[in-house]
Amino acid sequence: MFIINHRRIFFLISGLLVLASAIAYGTYGLKLGTDFTGGTIIETEYVGVPRPEPNQLQTKIETLNLGQFSLQSIGEQSILLRLRTVTESEHELLKTALGGKEKRYSSIGPAIGDELAKKGIVAIMIVVILIILYIAFVFRKVSGGVSHGGVNSWKYGLIAILALIHDISIPIGVMTLLGYYYGVEVDALFLTALLTILGLSVNDTIVVFDRIRENLKQHSGERFEEVVGRSLNETIVRSINTSLTVALALLVVYFFGGETTKYFALIMAIGMIVGTYSSIFIASPLLVTWQKFSARKNG
Repeated sequence: MFIINHRRIFFLISGLLVLASAIAYGTYGLKLGTDFTGGTIIETEYVGVPRPEPNQLQTKIETLNLGQFSLQSIGEQSILLRLRTVTESEHELLKTALGGKEKRYSSIGPAIGDELAKKGIVAIMIVVILIILYIAFVFRKVSGGVSHGGVNSWKYGLIAILALIHDISIPIGVMTLLGYYYGVEVDALFLTALLTILGLSVNDTIVVFDRIRENLKQHSGERFEEVVGRSLNETIVRSINTSLTVALALLVVYFFGGETTKYFALIMAIGMIVGTYSSIFIASPLLVTWQKFSARKNG
């Protein structure tokens, strides 16, 4: 019952984090990568030879008159070049100017990037709608069932969606700050991370909700908040252990993995932790808050 009794503290913590994320996003916005804006990325590796100084490479590239570009050192052997979409002949000129061995090359037109962004938003909306329908169907017989009132089945779905908004808002806020202060760009992997976070987070929430559903039948004489508290006590260890195991693996990928998956792993790890937090400290306590509000309203 500790979590239920102190739920306002957890609501306040989450509210402040979501508010900070919203302010960061509204102020700075996400730094979109070439996957969404279009452009070219070339990663060149220098094996067995010293890596040229960035200012030397910058001078060579400037002579090609390809417009604005950015150079970024990766590790001790590689250079990452970002610039507008280039033709094949311009690509060959860049390879010559950079030297070394081309490790990665990707070029996306603005139209494709815009289409990818729209499809990503549509995918997130479809996932949210399917989650609402699934939860509404699974918990359709949960209404009532305790001596002092219950919660209508559709409220489980709505609260799950509120928890999901919480779970993706915070990673988006983190990515916004990383983009503003460190120049980290959002790519297609970021969308993949958000969709994965939605799936994993709702899984945790449903596990707790399902235990509440079972306990409503087995302990029909208890108050609703007692049933929710019991359900949290029975699932909290499993949820935290699962989340920490995955988060630790993702942090290993962040610190020791490749550059292309580094921030994907970080956002996933943050999403796992935030998702588990919301399932335990936000979603279920919200059920209790809503039930108490409805009870007072109905007299």
